[in-house]
Amino acid sequence: MTEFFRAYPWVAYLLIFLLTSYVYNKVFRQRKLPILKTAVIYMLLAFGSVMLLFFQLAGLPIIPSLSIAVILMLMVRIRYFVQEREKNKESQQTSDRS
Repeated sequence: MTEFFRAYPWVAYLLIFLLTSYVYNKVFRQRKLPILKTAVIYMLLAFGSVMLLFFQLAGLPIIPSLSIAVILMLMVRIRYFVQEREKNKESQQTSDRS
């Protein structure tokens, strides 16, 4: 996999940028920001992605690490979804009995 990303650094950069953007949106973004502040944040994410690309090309597992972080975040979202669904079923059952 490392050889592929070394051969196609733009693919690696795009993956790094998309994964870090997803992590930012799901973890750090508390509220919707004005358009100029959002543009500044994404420019900083793009610059940070360049630095992470250099680490990826040097042999560090940046893309696999970000992928694992995204997978774990998706697992947590699925878990919250299932818990909310069970909670709604229980509340419907108790309201039906009343």
